[in-house]
Amino acid sequence: MHYDLIIIGMGLSGLMAAQTASDANQKVLIVGKGMGGLALFSNTVDLLGDISEGVKWKDGLSRWIQDHPDHPYGKIGLEKIEESLSSFNSLFPPPYTFQSKNEANSLIPTGIGTFRPTFLIPSTLMRGITVREKKTLIIGFKGYKDFYAHRVADQLKCRGIVLSLPEKLQGEISATALARRMEQSSFREFIGAEVKKHLRDEELIGFPALLGIKAPTGVKKDLEKRIGASLFEIPVLPPSIPGMRIFNRFKERLIQKGVTFLQGYSVSKALFKGKRCVGVEISHPPVITLYSADHYILATGRFTGGGLKVDRNRISEPLFQLPVHQPGSQEEWFEKSFFEAHPMHRIGVLTDSSLRPMGEKGEPILENVRVVGTILAHQNWIEEKSREGIEIATGYWAARQALAQ
Repeated sequence: MHYDLIIIGMGLSGLMAAQTASDANQKVLIVGKGMGGLALFSNTVDLLGDISEGVKWKDGLSRWIQDHPDHPYGKIGLEKIEESLSSFNSLFPPPYTFQSKNEANSLIPTGIGTFRPTFLIPSTLMRGITVREKKTLIIGFKGYKDFYAHRVADQLKCRGIVLSLPEKLQGEISATALARRMEQSSFREFIGAEVKKHLRDEELIGFPALLGIKAPTGVKKDLEKRIGASLFEIPVLPPSIPGMRIFNRFKERLIQKGVTFLQGYSVSKALFKGKRCVGVEISHPPVITLYSADHYILATGRFTGGGLKVDRNRISEPLFQLPVHQPGSQEEWFEKSFFEAHPMHRIGVLTDSSLRPMGEKGEPILENVRVVGTILAHQNWIEEKSREGIEIATGYWAARQALAQ
């Protein structure tokens, strides 16, 4: 039960750490209660929304890092961020790739018809960046209540329709169920024929991001052939089908490389000797098993994943009992206006340049533990639009640092 590296958390940062370590032939255990935030939030890779459309990401991020040296990006540096993005991209060869337009942010349509900046875009979403330039038809499905085609179309100044599904699918239907149906040829035949009936002179067809879980590019290509127009996906409310695709690709690759996956498990306790973690207890009732490693990476996220806990007075990190950088009182956690940048979102664990946890005065806490992802202090991924970039970069860098040590 001894490993070179144990990773706690199966979000994007934990998966990136596992990939980096497994590429170096390390014995790795990754444990988590579920799929992390990928199945909820992730569709594209947001690097930094503040980089203006058309500005090369390296130029924009380099200037931004100079003004934010305490940010996780500041600790890692531009060169290692580039390496981490390259490592991520290596997992997604054609046909399902992640792309950027001219190495810069692009604006893609959202599920409410607005636009948001993002950096790396899956190939099935990529044509969405041209929606302002081409005549577009937006498709919705009767019974699927997380996407309103007419509302989106009104915002995008195009046309929208809502398709009735085959009789056996009448009633409310989920995103996952629709995505699985899309992988059936008979269902695509029905959808393609229905869309073609409504097609006028539109060049683009926008679908909610439900074009299959396993082979979305094949689904897209087949529908394009049946309809006679180009397709693109539009991100919708959770669950995120594109996020599931990312998770499944990582999991498939990591298992092939010998990484031990304990999905559906939780770490109940960490054991210490001095300034080192010497083991973790993993609970799968009624059994509790002890696992040990040379190094550990904490990738549990913030409140949604249980990485941070809150009571009336304090915010705490429950597993390693790491100090959490935060204002002195609850009254200071939030601004008066809902839409302001709340200090609460910058609360997190402080680390040194190699992502080892440290106290408020800069003193080291644990020598063989590193902290990654959105649990880190001095970042606000919501305001910055930087979630996936932070997770990819910190997961990669923490594993690299553990290997070096």
